[in-house]
Amino acid sequence: MKAPVDQPLRIAMVGYPTPGGSGVVAAELAHALVERGHRVHMFSHDVPLRLRTGLRGLSYHPIEVPDYPVLLARPYEMALAGTLVGALSEEPCHIIHVHYGVPHAPSAYLAKEILGPKGPPLVVTLHGSDVRILGRDPALGMVLRFALERAQAVTTVSAALAEAAREVLALRGPIDVIPNFIDIERQCTPAELHVRNQWARPGEALLLHASNFRPIKRVRDVIKIFALVARELPARLLLVGEGPEAPAAYQEAVTQGVVERVAFLGVQSDVSPYMSVADLFLLPSEEESFGLSALEAMACGVPVVGSRVGGIPEVVEEGRSGFLFPVGDVEGMARGALAILKNPALHQEMSRAAAQRARDHFHVSKVIPLYEALYRRLTAQR
Repeated sequence: MKAPVDQPLRIAMVGYPTPGGSGVVAAELAHALVERGHRVHMFSHDVPLRLRTGLRGLSYHPIEVPDYPVLLARPYEMALAGTLVGALSEEPCHIIHVHYGVPHAPSAYLAKEILGPKGPPLVVTLHGSDVRILGRDPALGMVLRFALERAQAVTTVSAALAEAAREVLALRGPIDVIPNFIDIERQCTPAELHVRNQWARPGEALLLHASNFRPIKRVRDVIKIFALVARELPARLLLVGEGPEAPAAYQEAVTQGVVERVAFLGVQSDVSPYMSVADLFLLPSEEESFGLSALEAMACGVPVVGSRVGGIPEVVEEGRSGFLFPVGDVEGMARGALAILKNPALHQEMSRAAAQRARDHFHVSKVIPLYEALYRRLTAQR
């Protein structure tokens, strides 16, 4: 189906419902597209955490996966392909856009094959661990590469991830780098004193970390950095999210003697109230394809201290919107945090620079047209 120039598009979007970066980006991209007049069909096995289902032009399609004793695992891949085929047979779309390659890319490719000539162009956005971790598995990597080489477009959220995809998966075709983005006016709420007072007393610094608490996020390092900071000045730490490393993080807080100064807030559908009142964001990850949480903090004027790895240096401008250090350099990150927190003039300067960088390079109004141009290019080629 070829879309007339400047006419609204119909996009079938596939994403995970989890609070990780790929699920957040898929939901926010769906919001931005419908707000620009397009129609989006969102496919997921549960309602995505960030998805605002009441938006006009946005439809949610649950992926119902059967459970049968003979099967070792529930056949999510086949259920996704079948759900796409059923929905697109009823209402054809101009584009299928899947987020996170495993197993969405092979499932969407299968759906396209079943649809035949009616199958729309396939766009696959890689988000990080689908390449760096799952892509290294011999069996999964082979299937993922097969699907990506047959997709009409492959995008990554950073240049660093594009390089990793070429290295790990030996991809030969072009890769479009389209960064993550943020709707600053909607996602950055004004700081509210009563929210800050709920977590920190006057004169205390408020540090923040938000993630899915997987080992790659090095949440124990977050605790260690905070403990060093707390020895030098009054401070509190907010941890937003949950995951397998949450118990270890709590135990580290006990070991470091700071557990009474650390608040575990769990998963939050809206992180903006915490971003808006924080003084500093910590992101000491072992790997980050982009660092979406860092961007969300920066957009709210919060400087970042984290690892100089993956896509983070493409987001955080070293020495202007934060400080970056080698992975595992807890002492260096603590020094960087203290340098910012102890110097109000530096903190204010970095706060302004962080917000300006987010607005200049990653505002939703600058990034969504890149996706629209890609979609229209593919539909014009049909």
